[in-house]
Amino acid sequence: MRDNLRLQPPGGDGWLAWLRHYRAAWLSGDLVAGLVTAIMIIPQSMAYAMLAGLPVQIGLYASLLPLIGYALFGTSMSMSVGPVAVTALMTVALLGPFATIGSAEYLQLAIWLALLSGVLLFVLGLLRMGFLANFLSHPVISGFISGASILILLSQFPHLLGLEQLPGSPAALREQWTPVNTLVLTMGLAALIWLLYARSRLSGHLQRLGFNPALAGVLARLAPILVVALGLAISLSADLAGRGVPVVGSLPAGLPALAWSTPDLPTLKLLLLPAALISLVSFVESVSIAQSLARRKRQSIDPDKELLALGAANVGSALTGGFAVCGGFSRSGVNIEAGANTPLAGVVSAAVIALILVTLAPLFAALPLVVLAVVILVAVAPLIDVAGLRRTWRYDRREGATLVATAAGVIWLGIEAGIVLGVGLSIVTQLWRGSRPHIAVVGRVPGTQYFRNTRRHLVEIEPRLLAVRIDENIFFANTRAIERAILQALRDYPDTRDLLLILSAVNHIDSTGLDMLCELSQGLRDKGIAVHLAEVKGPVMDRLSDTDWIEELVSGVYPSTHIAFNTLGDNPGAALDQSAGRTA
Repeated sequence: MRDNLRLQPPGGDGWLAWLRHYRAAWLSGDLVAGLVTAIMIIPQSMAYAMLAGLPVQIGLYASLLPLIGYALFGTSMSMSVGPVAVTALMTVALLGPFATIGSAEYLQLAIWLALLSGVLLFVLGLLRMGFLANFLSHPVISGFISGASILILLSQFPHLLGLEQLPGSPAALREQWTPVNTLVLTMGLAALIWLLYARSRLSGHLQRLGFNPALAGVLARLAPILVVALGLAISLSADLAGRGVPVVGSLPAGLPALAWSTPDLPTLKLLLLPAALISLVSFVESVSIAQSLARRKRQSIDPDKELLALGAANVGSALTGGFAVCGGFSRSGVNIEAGANTPLAGVVSAAVIALILVTLAPLFAALPLVVLAVVILVAVAPLIDVAGLRRTWRYDRREGATLVATAAGVIWLGIEAGIVLGVGLSIVTQLWRGSRPHIAVVGRVPGTQYFRNTRRHLVEIEPRLLAVRIDENIFFANTRAIERAILQALRDYPDTRDLLLILSAVNHIDSTGLDMLCELSQGLRDKGIAVHLAEVKGPVMDRLSDTDWIEELVSGVYPSTHIAFNTLGDNPGAALDQSAGRTA
């Protein structure tokens, strides 16, 4: 049975592990998924190439070797890589200052951007730097994608109206308006209504007609194919290009023939930062998608190998004259719903697209650009994460503000500035939160070995023992706040002769924090108050064991608060033998 199939080979098996464990029972699912996904990829890839300011066939070229490159190293059994909206927008935004969009020089820079990104990702994979996926928080990623999606939507309105660019005022729009614009807008609205219906209602209606849910979902996702087919049929029969309707234009048949043109060294240096940005964003987005898909099938992924796979995919895109690629949610969703079991489905998709390039590609020359614009609009609009913003804002307004600021930064300042702003705000938020640690005076819950905050629970305390729990790492940003909280607690309990610091939540103490603890302990000793520790974690104790603070100023270290209470409650002010109470 399929549920019993071993879909996730062991991570240590290396590259192409899925192929060495391949089973014949998987083949039919991979073949069907590969064919279905390829059909969906065609209009999307063309649309995203247009969004990136490149000829539409470049999107198809970028859907060949990347699928094979990912299959060599990838650990997700269902993710499909290729052109996506975010990498397309980043390409045009990052390369726009260096070359005229649409020019031959611009195409070469797009190829080199993909190549540099691929090499960087592959090297990071060899260095096992998969933890970099943790550097962008969810609010930053969500804000970036939301802001980028808004920019993408705005960029497609001229195509929806049949204009080269939006006029500066309604009066200018009225002056430029012609019957051709009305025709283009009518076609665009009709296609938009159909795609919105397909996204929201078609699957349910098909299920009521007797289709099983999986097939109904796949058919609904393939709705853009019908839009493309009808657009082509109408364009060819009514000669829309002859009437002035913007169309794709010349589209060569055959597989890509790459003509390398190496930029000069200063230009390559300028591409390094854009390559790093697009690498980081594409990796984080791809890993998020891969993890989501893996959870659906109770599988796991290896972030380090995902770096290798994405690196190979981007190098493959460059070798076929494509632009930067990463994992796509919609194409991966179709892939898994169509029955994909392994990355072989991606290889099949690449073969189908190659066959279409060799045979049917010139037919797409008559496709109205408004059709591709509508495909982009419908695919990108759901990426504006309004629900995520509402949820994040309710839970933590600082993180919600980070999300909004990142989106606004992308829209108003540009992609690089938006990402830097989001990351900066995330760091500032964490430092701000860490600088205001939670400090609790604790007592024993009557009749138990549990200890809770005296302000939240009815607890028992020892008359001359003050137990303070520090619920944060102790580092330079919060040392003064921790010291003030401890001194305030001592003022609240003036009879204290033993101060017990409970470090169960402390994973690290930096040098500034250690200096503060030394000074505090020395001052308390001068006042006749002994300092004790409880529940110190092993790695923290390893670093503290050879310090003067432990050797000279700490009277005892206890494995638990319960033991400390029992001992110090009977012997207030006692300075214990250092070796007796030590624990790691």
